[in-house]
Amino acid sequence: MLRRDFLRNGSIIGVSMIVKVPKGFVLKEATIDELQARMASGEYTSRWITEQYLRWIKEIDKQGPTLRAIIELNPDALPTAEQLDKERKAGRIRGPLHGIPMLVKDNIDTGDKMMTTAGSLALEGHKAAEDAFIIKKLREAGVVLLGKTNLSEWANFRSGRSTSGWSSRGGQTKNPYVLDRNPSGSSAGSGAAVAANLCAIAIGTETDGSIVSPASVNGIVGFKPTVGLWSRSGIIPISATQDTAGPMARTVKDAAILLGALAGVDEKDPVTKGSVGHTSTDYSVYCLKDGLKGAKVGVEKSQLNGHEGVVALYRQAMETMKQQGAEIVEVDLMGPIRELGSAEFTVLQYEFKDGLNKYLAGVEGMRSLADVIAFNTQHEARAMPYFKQETLESSQAKEGLDSKEYLDALEKSTRARKIIDDLLLKYQLDAIAGVTNGPACCTDLVLGNYGSGFSFSSPAAKAGYPHITVPMGMVQGLPVGLSFVSGAYKEGRLLSLAYSYEQASRKRVTPEFKPTLLPA
Repeated sequence: MLRRDFLRNGSIIGVSMIVKVPKGFVLKEATIDELQARMASGEYTSRWITEQYLRWIKEIDKQGPTLRAIIELNPDALPTAEQLDKERKAGRIRGPLHGIPMLVKDNIDTGDKMMTTAGSLALEGHKAAEDAFIIKKLREAGVVLLGKTNLSEWANFRSGRSTSGWSSRGGQTKNPYVLDRNPSGSSAGSGAAVAANLCAIAIGTETDGSIVSPASVNGIVGFKPTVGLWSRSGIIPISATQDTAGPMARTVKDAAILLGALAGVDEKDPVTKGSVGHTSTDYSVYCLKDGLKGAKVGVEKSQLNGHEGVVALYRQAMETMKQQGAEIVEVDLMGPIRELGSAEFTVLQYEFKDGLNKYLAGVEGMRSLADVIAFNTQHEARAMPYFKQETLESSQAKEGLDSKEYLDALEKSTRARKIIDDLLLKYQLDAIAGVTNGPACCTDLVLGNYGSGFSFSSPAAKAGYPHITVPMGMVQGLPVGLSFVSGAYKEGRLLSLAYSYEQASRKRVTPEFKPTLLPA
């Protein structure tokens, strides 16, 4: 769930200069509404749609560009689709997700034939006893679960020199726009899969940036909801304070549809009780074309400097918002957030050890973080061929959650809530906008991750507040996203702003699977 910044200059060994990509995928850029309309008319069935996605996965994820976005397919996908078709024929429609094929990240429990491993060989073979709360709600909504997506191993909480999108179980996921570029993490597989049309929609998870960053560099919409809107029970954890799952989609409306379907109180996750009275079962009603009219949006002024291509897109986005009737005010959010220092990482280490030990207590053969560390050491050649596990080891060295170091760090890191709230109040803002990330950098399994000069994930992550990113344009053939952040449970307002911007700008571009940007 934790995004490590992009990757140092380099490229994936073995990328061919010519990549054969099949043409004419019939479901290219299909939305939930479009699929539902075709099923309602009888032109499509859920089984047929599922077959098309499975065929496309075979052609570009397992062959051709070999994206490696999917770590495992669900053997029950087609039978599930057939059952949902029977229900439709009998007049039972569960809702807007009925019969819609989707993918979920491989750190979310599914009580079926698929494994839940967080991409780690240490958990290979682990099958959850039951569905995570949000998976139960998915099945109730009538979704066809196609499979699970690859991720940065342990949600990018294993090493300070990790490579985003790589796991010892799933290998390296590629960016579908330019194959030697990085898909970012940790929800790399979900981001790449949605971008490449391997599914209608997907779920990612985030601790800091792991939904919005891969969404940005893969040219899609990513929504990290308020912590507590969606349950986290049954999800391999990093942080009880910051973790959440969220939608990854090609359109704002598709993200809104999924957002409402999975909101709800879960007795196994006490934080969800705070969502009572603040949620909706249908967030699509907030998708308004005039959502920016009369809005007041703060824009992060520190990001008006940097790569000229990114800054040009940012200024263009500001102009688009103005044209749609928004008032734009330059603000400084990142400055005060940076003053919080390294408190967040301290919090994550303590909470990772505590949360993972609780999760692993029910896992056969791998009962603790200490067991994982020992397994990796024993199987170093396979489990740690490119980078090691110093983050796992530093987390293991931490004490309990009653430690003064932890409590002090928690208090400091969560000051982000007041920083955001005060800024929203001071300028009477509906939201604060910024550049989600710069363009994707090259994948380098030798030197690991690095930054691009732009990142807007930390404020909302530390605060546990909602954050949505929408495609803002392309720089040298690589996508860049625009972020909107606001206060707790302001999902509806953010959706209105993001949808209005999306409809006015239309910046989503379908990937072409270019092998490299290097000249021939």
